[in-house]
Amino acid sequence: MSWIFLLMAGLSEILWSTAMKLSDGFSKVSWAIVTVVGLIASMLFLLQAVKHLSFSLAYPIWTGIGAVGSVIIGVSLFHDKFSGATWFFVILLIVAIIGIKMTAGE
Repeated sequence: MSWIFLLMAGLSEILWSTAMKLSDGFSKVSWAIVTVVGLIASMLFLLQAVKHLSFSLAYPIWTGIGAVGSVIIGVSLFHDKFSGATWFFVILLIVAIIGIKMTAGE
């Protein structure tokens, strides 16, 4: 169950960062509220995950999910453009997240 909480924390991380962008500097109240709710959800899910997972494992996976997800949202929703080299490093980040999970022994 801890891994599900960690995944939910990462997805909440993507939610709040996307909502923050959509809030236009918190001038759009509905998106500002989604940002705050997403932040709180992300922290609460992470809190649940680290009850049974080591912090040194959960934190990098949580931030990695948020980082990769934000890149994907940025490209698909906000039409961000990246070079091939940048994509290479995003792929390395995905490989690192999977590697950390597979070698952690938890």
